Parts: sequence; C-alpha cells; structure tokens
Amino acid sequence: MNRKKLAVAITALIAVGASTHSIGGTIEFSETPVPYTDADKRAVQTSEYAVVDGRKVFIDYNVIARSGDAIGHGANANVFGQLIDFDGNDMMAEDGSKVVSNDNDFSSLLTGIDGKLYMVSHFEARPGAMYLTELNQNRRSGHLSAIRTRPLDFSGLRGGWVHCAGSVTPWGTHLGSEEYEPDAKQWFEGVVSDYNAQMATYFGASPADALTAINPYDYGYPVEVGVKNFKHASVAKHYAMGRVALELAYVMPDQRTAYMTDDGTNVGLYRFVADEAGDLGAGTLWIAQWSQKSDVGLGEATLNWVSLGHASDEQVKDWIGKYSFADIFDTADPVGGSCADGYVSINAGHEDGDHQCLRLRDVDGDGAVDAVDEAIASRLETRRWAAMEGGTTEFRKMEGITFDPDRNRLYLALSEVDRGMLNNTRVGRAGYPAPGSYDRYDVGGPNHMTLARGNVCGGVYAMDVDGNYTATNMYGLVAGVPLTTGYGADAESPDYDGINECAVDGIANPDNVTFMPGYDTLIIGEDTGSGHQNDMIWALNVESGELTRIETTPYGSETTSPYFYPNINGFAYLMSVVQHPYGESDQGELIEGSGDERGYTGYIGPFPAMDGSRRGHHDHKGDHRRDDRRKR
Repeated sequence: MNRKKLAVAITALIAVGASTHSIGGTIEFSETPVPYTDADKRAVQTSEYAVVDGRKVFIDYNVIARSGDAIGHGANANVFGQLIDFDGNDMMAEDGSKVVSNDNDFSSLLTGIDGKLYMVSHFEARPGAMYLTELNQNRRSGHLSAIRTRPLDFSGLRGGWVHCAGSVTPWGTHLGSEEYEPDAKQWFEGVVSDYNAQMATYFGASPADALTAINPYDYGYPVEVGVKNFKHASVAKHYAMGRVALELAYVMPDQRTAYMTDDGTNVGLYRFVADEAGDLGAGTLWIAQWSQKSDVGLGEATLNWVSLGHASDEQVKDWIGKYSFADIFDTADPVGGSCADGYVSINAGHEDGDHQCLRLRDVDGDGAVDAVDEAIASRLETRRWAAMEGGTTEFRKMEGITFDPDRNRLYLALSEVDRGMLNNTRVGRAGYPAPGSYDRYDVGGPNHMTLARGNVCGGVYAMDVDGNYTATNMYGLVAGVPLTTGYGADAESPDYDGINECAVDGIANPDNVTFMPGYDTLIIGEDTGSGHQNDMIWALNVESGELTRIETTPYGSETTSPYFYPNINGFAYLMSVVQHPYGESDQGELIEGSGDERGYTGYIGPFPAMDGSRRGHHDHKGDHRRDDRRKR
C-alpha cells in the first residue's frame, strides 16, 4: 500500500475521540528496510539512527544475552534460559541434554535496593522460568552488559507457567504474567491436553500423571518480582487479581488501578482496583462490557464495567487448595443453542468455540449460594464467571496494553479481529462476511460484538480514561492491511507477494506495545506468522499518523518485550526481545548453524535521557554507529 495513503488512513482512525496536546519532545526514526535477501531475513535489523530533540543519535540492536549463554564466572556461571524443576535441579530431556528455552519474553530493567541495575527476564515455557541478571552500564556510552545471572525460585508457588508479557510497576517492581491458564474443566472431565500436561515434568512426574500431579488453579495470575540485590529477590503471585490467559497487567499512575489483558479466543478485558496504592494483594475486580456504537473497521464502543467482587491473595490461595471445577459449577449440555432453566449460557475462552451451560454451586458448603461462592468463582474461574455476570468475552487474541499520560489514553493491541468479535461469521469461511454463516463463537453468548468485517492482520485500539483511570470507550487507532481474502481482504490483492499476507508497509498481528511519554510515539511489536514473514517493530506518531518500521527480526521469530525506559542514569532504552528464531515458520532446513534458533534479549539504543531532565547531554556517536552492528 502507498505509504501516504496508509498515513491518511491511520490519521482518520486516530481522529475518533482524540484530543490535541502540546508535547515537548520529538523523535523520528530512520526507516528499517523490509528484508528481501536471505541474509537480511536471518538478521536482526534496526533503524540506523533516530533524531531525538533535533539531534541525530546513531542506534543499534544491542544483545545483552541469548538463550543458552553461560553468564558469570567459573562454577558460579548459570545458563540463561535453563529450565529448573521443583527441587531446583536442571531439567533434562529424554536424550540427556539440558532443557533450555528459546522462548525469551518480557525483560524488565530495574534498580535494586542496593542501587545496582538488574534485569528480570521471562521464559514463556511450561514450566516457566524467570532469570535475574545483574547488569553493568557503561557510564560513557550507556551500553548494557550482563555480569551474572540466576534462575528465580518458584517452588513456593508450585512453579511458574508460560510467563509472557509484563510491565514495570510505578513503584519499581517487575510485574509478569502466566498466559493460557490450564482449563480446570479438563481435570473434571479426566482428559488433560498435552499442552497442559507438560507441567507435570516440573514435579518429576510424567505428563500421563497430570490429573494428580497438577492443580490447574495454581496458574494464570500476575507475578510480581521485587529486587533487593542479586541474592535477594521476592516472587509473589497476585491471586486476588484473577485467573485468565494473562498477557500482562499494567498498573496506572494512581498505583491502584491495573488493566489485565486476556490472550486467546473469546476472552475479556479486566480492571483491578487495589485497596491500597502500591499493594496488589487485595482489591476489586471488574470486566469490561462492550456496548457497540459502530461496526465499521475495528469498531467503536462505550465500555461499561461489571463488578466481579473483592478478594485478597490470602483468601484465594486458601481456595486453590480446597476447591475444584466440580465444586464450583454444575454443568449441563446445551440443547438447540439454549440452556435448561437455572443454568447460565456462555461462550468463553476456547479456540473452537464452546457453548457451556453452568450453574454456580454452594461452593463452600454453608447451605446457600452466596457472595462467598461468587468470590471463589470470580478468582478461580474468572473468565467463566465474568461471562455469567454479563461481561464481554468475545475478543480475539488480546495482547499488550500501555498508557499515554499526555492524552489520558490507553492503547490495546488485538492480534486478530475475528471469531467472536464478528456477527456469527468468521474471516475466510464460507459465506463470509454474511452473518449466520459461522456461529460457533457466538452461539450461547450475548453477541455484544458484531463487527461488520474481520481483519486477521489485527489492530490497535485506543481507550480514553476518566479521572479515576477508568476506561470509558474503545475505538480503532491503527489496523493492518490484509492482502488476501483469508486475512480479511475483499479480493486477492495485486500487492500480495505469495509470502506476506498483510501489507509490509503496515502492521501485522500487533502484540506488545509501549508508549514514549512526551514524544507522541507508540511502539508496536508484532507476533505474526503468515502476516509478515519477518516480524517487525514499528513507531507510530499518534499525532501525525506516521508509521515507521524500526526493527525486523529473523525467520520464524516473534518480537516480544518492547518497553521504553526514558531515563536510567542519563540514558533511555527501548527493550526488544527476539523470541524463538525459526520457531514458528520457516523452520528446520533454514537453520544453517548451531545456535541460530537461540532467542535474543537486548535493546534498541541507547538514546539520551528522554524525560526532559538531561536532553542533549550525551554524545552517542561512538563506535556503536557501525552498520555491521545493526545486523545481528
């Protein structure tokens, strides 16, 4: 698509509900080219430079660590990404090799109580892993390097699970996630999926023993990590915030309100309000209800919020050990798209659509179904109970979320616009876009979302917030451009190259997002398969609508962890992690040498401080400007 036309389309979307502000800083990135040669498609490429507040700053992709790296000295070195079991031992594969994850994901930069700089890194695996890495920051160049690393111990929490995206709290702790929570109904039915059963290996059991080895209610929560120093870091799960397929939780400036995104099919958007600022251990949970105003493009809606009640971490931790799916719900089979009297009809949280008929039981056995039983359901079966209470569970692939304090606006990425978001239809299926041609994702549910067309290239939404940091609406900001009917185009586009099913001058399957306060710039990372052969990171100027490609990644990678730090000791950093090269597409025969598939954890930059405190203070024209370092 013509770049000028794309910018106009984006600007038109931005105009809905937007307001103008005078912002102090400016940043413009040079464009990273679309990779066309095999060599470029194997590389990590970034913008050569950025113009920050009028100054040209040469930047690179800088690797802090790759999965499998031994970091540290001698016997004290640890392998970054090595999975460990309940007893703290290295996990081993059947062939006797160590199990090292290439699924590097969110990595935060934190200052410990000891004043040193640390990185907490996720690995999106089952069992999950988090690593604490002490960093050195070069005082002159700002370059970051790893000094030593160690795995964090999750044994007191029954292990970690599929740690995906994350954020940094306003009080300086790492807030991680547990994505794709295991479906407790599988334990009730006696058949656990291979995906969920893999967690049994953490306890030294076989996946065949998953029914007894794993409690599904142990997983699916925000995880907070506080760092005192390299030897002392606290790890806690915030059970009070609910249990979903958590992409990430993002805490607002009031230090009480947190938004949580739910990744999957027929999922919801959640808001948690803590009792006390800076403490996520107790509070009230809410789910958004989409009240549609427009079905055009990405759609537009007023957001209502349905309360799911109050709970504390201590309460929920106690409930986990006491109650199962069968204790919480009675179930009945739907008949003709309806449920029997006394049962609530929902369609929530399943790849293939799943109309369910549920009735809340007297969970705690006190002789009546009451508020306590509702609270138990709200935290152990959050999505199901939210749907039963009238929340919207029709979103598809809800990903990253971030806040723009200059406009009091949240930005939310949805990797696809399809399935439950449409009106009884699905992109690429017979009869699309005619309603009624494919009802699997709407039957039994309220069908709050009835968008006229889908878009498998996905899009980013904006949400305005009020004085209490409550999102009041939701509307499209920028969308990918489908080139094939299977991705939502009216007809096969002449621009389709047989490889990229979304236009390469626009986004494809947006995943994590981060905002540069004071600089009008939203950073958008991708998690795409056929949309773009090489996943990309973009900078969107939210005032002008200009979209600039600032990074491309190797075959089969996913861009994870874009996160902006405006000032760490006089330097700004844009974290960027390249997950599982060759892992999703273009696998096998394309891996030329040992180690090509290892994930990258690193950053784009460094930039001069971008919080207004030391603008223009540092000269970044040192040795790192060389072009060969822009291609990894």
